[in-house]
Amino acid sequence: MKKKIAIFGSTGSIGKSLLKIIEKNKKDFEIILLTANRNHTELLKQAIKFNVKNLIITNEKSYNELKKQKNKISKINIFKNYFSLSKILKSKLHYVMSSIVGVDGLYPTLKSIKFTKNIAIANKESLICGWNLIEKEIIKHKTEFIPVDSEHFSLWFGLQNLNSNNIEKVYLTASGGPFFKYPLNKFKKITISEALNHPNWSMGKKISVDSATMINKVYEVIEAKNIFNLPYNKINIFIHPNSYVHAILKFNNGLIKIVVHDTTMKIPIFNTLYINSTKKIKTKKINIEALNNLNFSNIDLKRFPIVKILKLLPNKISLYETVLVSANDCLVDLFLNKKIKFNDISKTILKILKTKEFLKYKKKSPRNVEEIIELNNYVRFKILKKVYKS
Repeated sequence: MKKKIAIFGSTGSIGKSLLKIIEKNKKDFEIILLTANRNHTELLKQAIKFNVKNLIITNEKSYNELKKQKNKISKINIFKNYFSLSKILKSKLHYVMSSIVGVDGLYPTLKSIKFTKNIAIANKESLICGWNLIEKEIIKHKTEFIPVDSEHFSLWFGLQNLNSNNIEKVYLTASGGPFFKYPLNKFKKITISEALNHPNWSMGKKISVDSATMINKVYEVIEAKNIFNLPYNKINIFIHPNSYVHAILKFNNGLIKIVVHDTTMKIPIFNTLYINSTKKIKTKKINIEALNNLNFSNIDLKRFPIVKILKLLPNKISLYETVLVSANDCLVDLFLNKKIKFNDISKTILKILKTKEFLKYKKKSPRNVEEIIELNNYVRFKILKKVYKS
């Protein structure tokens, strides 16, 4: 019997990678639902190719454009928001992939948990801003959660059948991005094309800039703290330009696990889909040259000052993390639209997080999705007001 699945954010890089895996294993799966925000053209192509009967497209203009193509969508149900999930999903799915980008992914991620036996989450904002809400739903509905990010998947894999209380330290690796060896005196003149030119990974614009500033690694430390219930002082970052090692786990008994895989998201995505399976995936041979030249180093805070944020964060999940995520999202948008300089991203975030107005959120835990969304909108409003006023 085919396993029923849904893919939230199917037109993004994670969604497309997942569909490539499914294409080679069509006999194993039936896709019940695909979703996107704007890219209605790609979404429709996917629906036709994989014979998907339900689509959600959240952008109103894109929704209307899709509805016009009556000859192509006659047998497809088109919905405009995630409130329709209960209409679409009549029985529990085997698997949901949540790969929607940004805070917009929090609501659908949270609401999908009760509809699936397994949920793979690639939406960083959900795991950072709303982990306490997600964890509650996962426990309530007995849903299996698998992280998709290569680092967190590697930690999850390394901890199989082990107790996280036995961890002495974990190390997440960062490639260093395009500016690992970039002259410090040129940082003020970094261009958009330079920031997007990642040496190892092909990613979207937003995540590429996040990698260049190193905020993505700050996010990953927060996620690891939440997912594995670890204090910040047990999580470190190593620069590892080859991106071959994805996580290192040092245990109290002196043993160390190093989790290695090819520089491709295909491997963690495949393993979230085929959880606890003997299914094989074709990969490269072990790279002996890479193993002989791991070349680890510590973070240079002069080059990546944004990592200093980790010293400001509370161990208990709070709305302060929403302030961080919202500020960064807004500032990256401004940089990509040539309204601010690259250096302004980290400088402004550090400044915002130290203001009295936002420091108070350290003591407030998220109570619901609406509270997170409201704060996200407020932070963006404050930043945009200041930028366009100056």
